[in-house]
Amino acid sequence: MVKLAINLLPWRQKRRDRLQAEFLKGLGVSALVAILMLVVAWQFYQSEIDNQVARNQFLSAEIEVLDGKIREIRGLQKKRKELLDRMRVIQELQGNRPVSVRLFDELARQLTDNVFFEKLSLKGEGISVTGVAKDNSRISNQLRNFENSVWFASPNVTSISALPQAGPEASRFSLSVEISAPGGGDGS
Repeated sequence: MVKLAINLLPWRQKRRDRLQAEFLKGLGVSALVAILMLVVAWQFYQSEIDNQVARNQFLSAEIEVLDGKIREIRGLQKKRKELLDRMRVIQELQGNRPVSVRLFDELARQLTDNVFFEKLSLKGEGISVTGVAKDNSRISNQLRNFENSVWFASPNVTSISALPQAGPEASRFSLSVEISAPGGGDGS
């Protein structure tokens, strides 16, 4: 019998080389596919980032437009308030016009003979009067006239001083009186 010896080493080496080449090709293809997937993913995320940046810029621009409109609205509201305040002042002046006329008329009606008002000043609901009287009894009469009027309340003399230039018993006086317009200021 003959013994035959088969050397399998070269076949195994070729097979090993072929498998190693296939493995390296597979590894290379896998690496290319992975790199390709990374590039595609990077491009996808970069486009998403660019889209979000564009949206943010659009929103920022719209916010600026809205901020401008808000400033404009606030300016208009301020002008509206100023106009309403002016209208209210004008209406008050229109409403108080008859009261003012009636108040001066009442001051003239309550003026005692030989008493002369030199200065009138209005502060809130009070009137300060500076004047000259022929004598002190005229000042007392003036106070009584103010007390008896429905337009005035709480008359009070603040000072009396002699004024010889106007007569032997003449006096300069200062008094204050509160306004109490009857009927809510309707001029009655």
